[in-house]
Amino acid sequence: MVSAASALLLARFQFAFTVGVHIVFPAFSIGLAAYLAVLEGLWLRTDKQVYLDLYRYWIKIFSVVFGMGVVSGLVMSYEFGTNWSVFSRKAGPITGVLLSYEVMTAFFLEAGFLGVMLFGMNKVGRGLHFAATCCVSVGTLISMTWILASNSWMQTPAGYSIDPATGRFMPEDWLAIVFNPSFPYRLVHMGMAAFLSVAFIIGGTAAWHMLRDKRKGLPISQPVKVMFSMAMWMATIVAPLQILAGDAHGLNTLKYQPVKIAALEGDWETESHAPEILFGIPNMKTEHTDYAIKLPFAGSLILTHSLDGKVPGMKDFPADQRPPSPIIFFSFRIMIALGMLMAATGFLSLYMRWRGRLFTSPFLHRLAVVMAPSGFLALLCGWVTTEVGRQPWTVYGLLRTADSVSPIMLPSMALSMTAFVVVYVIVFGSGIAILLRMLGRQPEEGEHDLSEQDAASVLGTRSHPETVLSSPDHGA
Repeated sequence: MVSAASALLLARFQFAFTVGVHIVFPAFSIGLAAYLAVLEGLWLRTDKQVYLDLYRYWIKIFSVVFGMGVVSGLVMSYEFGTNWSVFSRKAGPITGVLLSYEVMTAFFLEAGFLGVMLFGMNKVGRGLHFAATCCVSVGTLISMTWILASNSWMQTPAGYSIDPATGRFMPEDWLAIVFNPSFPYRLVHMGMAAFLSVAFIIGGTAAWHMLRDKRKGLPISQPVKVMFSMAMWMATIVAPLQILAGDAHGLNTLKYQPVKIAALEGDWETESHAPEILFGIPNMKTEHTDYAIKLPFAGSLILTHSLDGKVPGMKDFPADQRPPSPIIFFSFRIMIALGMLMAATGFLSLYMRWRGRLFTSPFLHRLAVVMAPSGFLALLCGWVTTEVGRQPWTVYGLLRTADSVSPIMLPSMALSMTAFVVVYVIVFGSGIAILLRMLGRQPEEGEHDLSEQDAASVLGTRSHPETVLSSPDHGA
């Protein structure tokens, strides 16, 4: 029993590890593909060289990010079969179909136009190339839609029946399955998270170059100014909208997964006029949140939009159906804190823009550099809150995680987990190092196009002194 429990824990950790690495790259691809489409559209409309320069700069980043997203995503497909075969067998008639739709629509769309987008700038007409960029961007959004439809169904299952002979979930109403109760809220929340995360990466990159140029006594280049301005506009507009989207998502979660809300709030007793616990340490054994710092009435106000609204407590649910509160209690608060800081950064940039100091404020630029990874950190914390908060279920309320795992042995799980960690550190550590090196080179006026030689260098098939990562002309 101990061995089986340990193998289950390792299987869960392995999937969490691989998904945690993977989720950053698709989010990066979604936001960056949309940004590239906007840049190329602005270039076509205004004929300003600065937009083309920025497009050519960021498409090189996109090529690496997209490649790492594809590679990291392939692993999870095999994990479903090797580690979670019972889940695949029972939920496959629904989740398998939804994921196959993602392949047949988004993947084929992206694959069909990605080559034109990356290498066709000087080989096809401007309009056709812009259409290819838009198709890739739309493809990333379609991919997100299908994946979230599958995952949302696991959170709030609908439109199914259970075969009494096999225990399999059989589709009855595909519209109800796709547009399950949590899907619209999670789709909007995830989409905004991707856009916001990329905005802060772009803003942080621009701010770093501005600080470096100022330290060297150099003038700030126009491409850097433009991308910083665009990123700060995005932060100013999207961060508050993301907070509102998160509030709506929370109301939906309160309705369909109340125990998750109780666990992330650290509430044990159901009560009206509930306080908001700003800090504490939930204790699953004593069923009490220790060292709690409370804000009176705020819990009811936030969760129900009413001062006397009833907020659920974990004691209303059986102990074996409660998620691990300490984990999601802190992941949720880190996510909220980062969201507030991102909104504050956007509003500060708006104030500096009004004062005419957007490109001269060292404090704003340092803050933007520090906040550069904040979107992805918040995204990961939100993912932890959502997925750990669903426990102990894979399909909420219907199929337990312990009943979803394959009959695996502890030694084999330990070996594969070790191999995953080592390989991921080497492969994706190297990829991130390449990205940082590319981001460390400032976009130039008259930026070079992404040539076939550049792609070969990125893919590691051959090395040339004139390629983007090693050329003196590119500031390596």
